[in-house]
Amino acid sequence: MITVNADGKIMVRRCLVTLRPFRIFVLGIGFFTLCFLMTSLGGQFSAKRLGDSPFTIRTEVMGALESRGVLRRMSDMLEMLMKRMDILARLENSTDFHKGDEARFPLDRFQPAAGLMERIQAIAQNVSDIAIKVDQILRNSLLNGKGVDGRRDQCEVPRDPKYPDCAGKVEWMRARWTSDPCYAFFGVDGTECSFLIYLSEVEWFCPPLPWRNQTAALPSPPPLPRVQAAFRNDLAHLLELIGTGKESLSFMKKRIRHLAQQWLRAAQLLEQKLKGRQRDQKHILIHIGFLTEESGDVFSPRVLKGGPLGEMVQWADILATLFLLGHSLRVTVSLKELQRVLWCWEADQSLPLLPSHLGVPPGRGNCPLTNPLPFDLIYTDYHGLQQMKQHMGLSFKKYRCRVRVIDTFGTEPAYNHEEYATLRGYRTNWGYWNLQPTQFMTMFPHTPDNSFMGFVSEELNQTERQFIKSNKVSSMAVVYGKEASIWKGKEKFLAILNKYMEIHGTVYYETQRPPEVPAFVKNHGLLPQHEFQQLLRKAKLFIGFGFPYEGPAPLEAIANGCVFLQARFNPPHSSLNHEFFRGKPTSREVSSQHPYAEDFIGKPHVWTVDYNNSEEFEAAIKTIMSTQVDPYLPYEYTCEGMLERIHAYIQHQDFCTTPSPPLPPKAKSPAMQSSPSPLALSPNATHLVWSPSASRDLHAWPPVASLQVWVSEPQHSCTETCQQHGLVCEPTFFRFLNKKEVFLQLSITCDSTEYEMNHLYPAVAENVHECYLQKEPLLFSCAGYNPKYRRLCPCRDYRKGQVALCRDCL
Repeated sequence: MITVNADGKIMVRRCLVTLRPFRIFVLGIGFFTLCFLMTSLGGQFSAKRLGDSPFTIRTEVMGALESRGVLRRMSDMLEMLMKRMDILARLENSTDFHKGDEARFPLDRFQPAAGLMERIQAIAQNVSDIAIKVDQILRNSLLNGKGVDGRRDQCEVPRDPKYPDCAGKVEWMRARWTSDPCYAFFGVDGTECSFLIYLSEVEWFCPPLPWRNQTAALPSPPPLPRVQAAFRNDLAHLLELIGTGKESLSFMKKRIRHLAQQWLRAAQLLEQKLKGRQRDQKHILIHIGFLTEESGDVFSPRVLKGGPLGEMVQWADILATLFLLGHSLRVTVSLKELQRVLWCWEADQSLPLLPSHLGVPPGRGNCPLTNPLPFDLIYTDYHGLQQMKQHMGLSFKKYRCRVRVIDTFGTEPAYNHEEYATLRGYRTNWGYWNLQPTQFMTMFPHTPDNSFMGFVSEELNQTERQFIKSNKVSSMAVVYGKEASIWKGKEKFLAILNKYMEIHGTVYYETQRPPEVPAFVKNHGLLPQHEFQQLLRKAKLFIGFGFPYEGPAPLEAIANGCVFLQARFNPPHSSLNHEFFRGKPTSREVSSQHPYAEDFIGKPHVWTVDYNNSEEFEAAIKTIMSTQVDPYLPYEYTCEGMLERIHAYIQHQDFCTTPSPPLPPKAKSPAMQSSPSPLALSPNATHLVWSPSASRDLHAWPPVASLQVWVSEPQHSCTETCQQHGLVCEPTFFRFLNKKEVFLQLSITCDSTEYEMNHLYPAVAENVHECYLQKEPLLFSCAGYNPKYRRLCPCRDYRKGQVALCRDCL
């Protein structure tokens, strides 16, 4: 008995010792109950819920159902707790009876426990009362909402070809609407109608519900008159906008300062050419993604060590162009800056960035941002594109039409269309964005499917040109390549060149001369830009060894009176056979180190020879030494040419106007319908032109009068086909060719006409008389060929020295 009594005493003591942490537990239960009530029921009294519609009641009812169940479980748990406390109390009473009065614990030791039990009992009663009140709210809500349920249950998913994704999005919402609290924030409650309201009013995948017109938000006030853009005559403010802290930024600012007078003079010339034409000022964000720390910023540390400068040259010229055209700019080179300015254009930049500033609904970021994008245009690169998608969430899809992607080597439509690229093996790390292909802007006009952005080279005045002609050294050559690795394995070519010319190099080194550079080469080390220009003004020859591809230096050399000698690639380099191009979103075949120089400039300024043929290589050197050439710079690479081109893009390119939506798979294509063709056979019956009697859309750009339709040979792309006729391929004109009648006008026999998704269509397989039309407008492409097909190619004319613009495009 003594042992039993001692065990009972120990048990009771442990129980009492446990009461203190148990108090904390009970307080936690109370706090949890309070938080739960605020979360579950507080939405009924919120004035800011977007569910202020016929379905607000339904949202509350669903919350009440869940609240009632949880509250009852809490009440049951507290009752169980009281029962266990009662068992402990009876055990203590039994122990005290056996031991006697002298061994009993004082009554005041049990008073706190008794008080605690009373509190637990009171909490349980309160929870039970709350559950009863929730039941009452539920009944009242059901009575009040009885009339609304009829309409709610009548909601059906609309079948509208303008909203092809609606049904799929509703299906997704049925299964996943609870995956992110932001959906409930916008009034989604699990009903079909709440899905449709959200997908039509918050997102944009479904058409607006007709009966929602009366409850829709008040129309926004008409926009204020746009400020007119005015050409600027000072670049000082631009240098402040670019900022500091990186060698790459310092390089760009130096370049802008160096070319400042040429930029300002070019802006004056374009202003005179436009004759006071009205231009809206655009708010433009320039986010240089490859310079952010998050993308690695491999360029800035290499600026002073011979690293590639082509991208920074182009970005400096883009900044100068947009600024001088009179637009309002914001420049970011970090994610922190991007987050701050993307949604806080008017915000105080000294304040910390809060989610409320961003218009971010609560949750995991699956819902669109609530604030409008404060920029009309965004210029960025592939790195910046990825960063924007991550930080804009669903809003990226809405605003991506405002993006312009600076893309050195280009992105072809087959790689840009995500579904097609995945199915056909064109998917790479850089493509599949589903943008309009002309939103990608290249350094050279090698991909007509993209827009040609370009850069500028320094122009010479008449005095400088005369000085160069009188001071050229016919036996002096400069090698294109600042990195020692470019010289590796080139001893054979250098030995031949050394027989005729003094060779100069600008290879970077820190202490010791690079072993790849032969001793007979005079290496100047890495030179500042103005000293490099002086070297080019003396040299007769600028020679490339096959890399880097398509850089700005050859154009600078030609502009300073040099002849550019480069290697011909046989077979051409591409993503199929060369590591450098592997993974890039293009199948373009590069026939030389600088295709633009080869195709658009050519002899006597550019010589492209087979370096594997020593005799051809040596003969070219001899001829170049005896050939007199003047400095030459294509107009499109002058400051005025770039200003003119970008002005035209900003004024006329609009990717946010809703295009004709894709048709359902079983629907008949408009291209298959017998609508009259606006095209007519040319007088010589070789191709089609725009019919003089056909109506013209005055807002179409380029103007349709510049269109010519040619049929390619089986081995030729549309890019090549148009070039053969002295024209350029214009992808925006494909929509006029994508008709069965066009085949008939060209006397092409079609035993059958199919409507499919293929980047080579429209085309004809002549051996079987099968014609094909394009199903997906994003796949209209100037690039690509197949021996099986002859393609229908839309070509246009172009301004002399400005291939990006047709004769009437300005």
